[in-house]
Amino acid sequence: MFSDLVVKSYKKEYTVRYIDVIGTEALQPLSNEFLVIDENINHLYPHIREYFDESKTYVFKAHESNKTLKFCTQLLNFLVENNFKRNNKLVAVGGGITQDIVGFTSSVMYRGVDWIFFPTTLLAQADSCIGSKTSINFNGTKNLIGTFHAPLEIFCCVEFLNTLPQKDIKSGIGEVLHYYLIDDYNKAIDMMGEYDNIVKGDFSLMRRHIKQSLEIKKKIIEIDEFDQKIRKVFNYGHTFGHAIETLTDYSISHGQAVTLGMDLANYVSYRLGFIDYGLYVKMNKILVKNIPDYRIKREEITSYIGILLKDKKNINTSVGCVLLKQENKAELTYVEDVDKLQALIEEYFLKH
Repeated sequence: MFSDLVVKSYKKEYTVRYIDVIGTEALQPLSNEFLVIDENINHLYPHIREYFDESKTYVFKAHESNKTLKFCTQLLNFLVENNFKRNNKLVAVGGGITQDIVGFTSSVMYRGVDWIFFPTTLLAQADSCIGSKTSINFNGTKNLIGTFHAPLEIFCCVEFLNTLPQKDIKSGIGEVLHYYLIDDYNKAIDMMGEYDNIVKGDFSLMRRHIKQSLEIKKKIIEIDEFDQKIRKVFNYGHTFGHAIETLTDYSISHGQAVTLGMDLANYVSYRLGFIDYGLYVKMNKILVKNIPDYRIKREEITSYIGILLKDKKNINTSVGCVLLKQENKAELTYVEDVDKLQALIEEYFLKH
């Protein structure tokens, strides 16, 4: 198994520990803490709850609709009613939604308490578990409010992937692809050569990609943890992808929406003259296996643009999106001509 990954944060260092199984060695030292666990994981891995006191266990439905202030308030009420103290820790077991809810709640409880994360999805293991960000939705806009509050420790275990639906595996692959395509094109080719076997469940192949993905992210977040400069490149595919998620009421998984968002971003880059058609085709050949079978209908284009205009990266009337400028190089770009952008999006989905 790989050695631990230590990440530097503005408050402290925190550690990603790669483990083979979710058992006594990882869970017993945490048995006096408070457990917040996704109800699906609770059902699939019932032995996890056995390590925690029932009065300190909160089982919930990890759905996008619960990433709200209202739901976080419910969790805060539970903690207060069960005598959660400053020296207690929150142990989160679940995917990215669990991470966001527990991360945000722990950041505001007593102005910040420690939390520990067991990411159970490929997307959370290979991407979101590091970086300090917590995000919840507000007034129908995804991830509009949040904080920076890193976990104390992360336990990354591929055992959880054995019970992950195939669509969630593809979602995680989408995020790994997004790191590879802005760092090392050859790593993306390598992973996509193993794509069919990974999707079928050969997760021994995925261990290396999880590690490499986190190492790429670590390099950037240690330079720009607060997302002020270079870290913004990680929004590659996300501006367009988040809008697809919202438009489809999250029926398209995050990572596959991002995969489609990257291809759309590359097409916009090509049509705006930033890259040539050959590079667009080269990137498309890598992405195409993981692009969902979905296309925006003509009557949905206006709604899609309306969602884009609410993105938190925007400035004034410009849409902020990360566009490819050359191979392995993408930059945050503000597109001022929204009508032109709409025409290119329509061209991509309806004519391309």
